[in-house]
Amino acid sequence: MNKLWKVLSSTALAASLLAVPNVGFAEPGPSPQQGENLSIEGFISYEELGRKLEQIQKSSQGKVKVESAGKTNLGRDIYKVTVGHGDKVVLIESEIHGNEKTGTVALLNILQNLGSSNSKEAKKILDELTIVVIPMMNADGSELDRRANDMDWAEVVAKFPQLANVQPSWNYYNYPGSYNYDLNPGFDVNRDFNPDLNYVPKPEDFPGASNKYGWYITPEAQTLRDVYKELKEQFGKVDVFIDLHHQGFPYVEGTDDRVTMSISGKFVKHPNSPGGEKYAEYAENYNYDFSRQLNLALYNALQEKGNSVFTNISLYDQTIDLPGTALGAFALNGSGAVLFEVSGQTQNFGQKKRGQLVKTVETGLMGIINGVTDGSVHQLNPEKYENIPLSVRTPGGL
Repeated sequence: MNKLWKVLSSTALAASLLAVPNVGFAEPGPSPQQGENLSIEGFISYEELGRKLEQIQKSSQGKVKVESAGKTNLGRDIYKVTVGHGDKVVLIESEIHGNEKTGTVALLNILQNLGSSNSKEAKKILDELTIVVIPMMNADGSELDRRANDMDWAEVVAKFPQLANVQPSWNYYNYPGSYNYDLNPGFDVNRDFNPDLNYVPKPEDFPGASNKYGWYITPEAQTLRDVYKELKEQFGKVDVFIDLHHQGFPYVEGTDDRVTMSISGKFVKHPNSPGGEKYAEYAENYNYDFSRQLNLALYNALQEKGNSVFTNISLYDQTIDLPGTALGAFALNGSGAVLFEVSGQTQNFGQKKRGQLVKTVETGLMGIINGVTDGSVHQLNPEKYENIPLSVRTPGGL
């Protein structure tokens, strides 16, 4: 699109999923701001997640299946939840950044509803779709309420000895700040993906950069990659991949309205466009139009809420080129991809806006699920995606 992206404030950039650092290391995410950080007790802890999933599975009478897809670096289970038995595959993950928790609550609500409902609508969804949910990807980071996982470079080298003499990857957090990464280092897991699903780390690919591929050096990224590969082998493709995040505090372009959520279906340069030549081997699979249609399905579902905060939806930065994110890597593998970026971090709102933000995510997710179930998503004009307003830094900004 020919509109220029108006850069968010430095705080918003640090908070954002796809922010590109202008220094040689990755940004640690937002620092808590005095007077703005509220209790996160109403959100789901790792221990509570396990109990809740067990309850959902039991009450579903076989509709919902809960299993461990792998382990975090500290040995916590990375839960994989499956509901439905259709041929269309929808993979959704939340909390790849541990302080972005709203999506986890929304996913639990949807799993509860689909597992317990006997309605015709729910039965249709389960007949048409196989929905696979990773509700807490980065459980170690979630327990610390921080963006990164809990892992140091020495642990990476122990698993990949070929990296012994290279500079640590650019997404490694090991410097002082509010989260004490100097004492307890970690990685931004959402920079650790590669469209080559069989990639093995090579010394010459380090330290890398934000516009280059990741490496699958963290167990969390490896686990999501393995889930994706297994689904692809079983069904032939993963139709939809959805990634649930938080961001800073932008405005809806041309208004004085704070953004409730930003969305996107664009994470890499199109393989057939200038600058996208490096993705030529993935051009046949890449389906940007379908990603745009999926985003329209969720956007339309929220616009149907009428004149309210639920309609304050904007497009995330459309100029990014980040193949090392899960969204970028899986989009290049042929999945329709959707980013949810709820405004603010969990600690900024606490209970104050929890219900509203969770409902925004739920409504958008169900817009996609319903559109894929009945096929109506394919009837949407992908070009209308370009009419969704951008996010801007200042009220009324154009």
